[in-house]
Amino acid sequence: MKPPLFLRLCEYIYLHTLISCFHFYFLGLLHLLPNTSMAEYVCLFHKETVIVKSPKKSPVFLRTIVLLFGIVCGIYICTVCLRQINTVSKIKTQNLQLIESPSPDRNILAQLEARIPTLHYPKPQTFSRGECIQNPVRFFAILSMQRSGSGWFETLLNSHINISSNGEIFCAMDRRKNISTIMQTLDRVYKLDWFNSASKNECSAAVGFKWMLNQGLIEYHKEIVEYFNYQGVSVVFLFRRNLLRRMVSLLANSHDRYAKLLNGTHKSHVHSQEEAAALSSYKPIINSTSLISDLREVEMDAVKALEYFNSTRHMVVYYEDLFTNNTKLDDVQEFLGLPRMELTSRQVKIHKGPLSDFVKNWDDVIKTLNGTQYERFLQADY
Repeated sequence: MKPPLFLRLCEYIYLHTLISCFHFYFLGLLHLLPNTSMAEYVCLFHKETVIVKSPKKSPVFLRTIVLLFGIVCGIYICTVCLRQINTVSKIKTQNLQLIESPSPDRNILAQLEARIPTLHYPKPQTFSRGECIQNPVRFFAILSMQRSGSGWFETLLNSHINISSNGEIFCAMDRRKNISTIMQTLDRVYKLDWFNSASKNECSAAVGFKWMLNQGLIEYHKEIVEYFNYQGVSVVFLFRRNLLRRMVSLLANSHDRYAKLLNGTHKSHVHSQEEAAALSSYKPIINSTSLISDLREVEMDAVKALEYFNSTRHMVVYYEDLFTNNTKLDDVQEFLGLPRMELTSRQVKIHKGPLSDFVKNWDDVIKTLNGTQYERFLQADY
């Protein structure tokens, strides 16, 4: 590193002072010698005749003090110079390290990254995105269980002008018979080459689907987690807190598959109070013997899914909270990185009211769950 001008000037003064002191001291020694010797010595330097005048003699002690003073001054100047150089070097090194090697808090970065969904610019093979080709797209997946409100939740999302949620695409066995067919199906969805009534195609800002835990999701969880993390897929877990209500809905829906109470047609979701009343008229009988073990199994399935997909960017939503918390849908939209809109659905809840109105052997259920960790399911939750 080149020293500053001030430091070079100090060095220059020191060298000249030191040379002058030596020269002064040397001449003093010469004055102590005989005149002839001194003349001869001087002639050797100049190589010509010089007339030497005998000067007055000066004490050696005085000249030695002057020489020592010059040496001390020089040492002091050198010390100051070195200190200045070291200080400047340290400052420059620290500035360089600050610019080139910042050390931000990793936890803060991780939190920021978790809040920002990955942006994609897909190029579908079946159509052109046209003027929306520069519009980024977010990928998401709703992971849930049957009769947990995923159908209603998905219609809410699809009421957003920028969201395309493509339904329960892995209900078909041929799409999940092995990991290869699963990956091919995922690629079609996230490349915008999947078409149904929910598809907004070229101008979608978020695209996804709903996936039930028992549709190959747990079986191939390692490969799916790797795919989600690589593609930047945001996961929305949708569960039900009251697993007993889910069980009633599941049994009633299974019955309607064969009974077809709505004019000979099976419907999992309805859009009128009359249809809801017709479906809820059936009161299933719950197996009280296996009830606790059945509830525990469903509970563990949810815990297992959360554990397997913990490394993904995800959020957990409960069906009950969507009814009682008006801001929960805003949280979902923020999680997907979309502008907030009022989301609506035409679907009507089927089993609305206390559970005792929809279970035939309610007394047996009460006896089984009283005093257990699942007793809370007997109470009205919304």
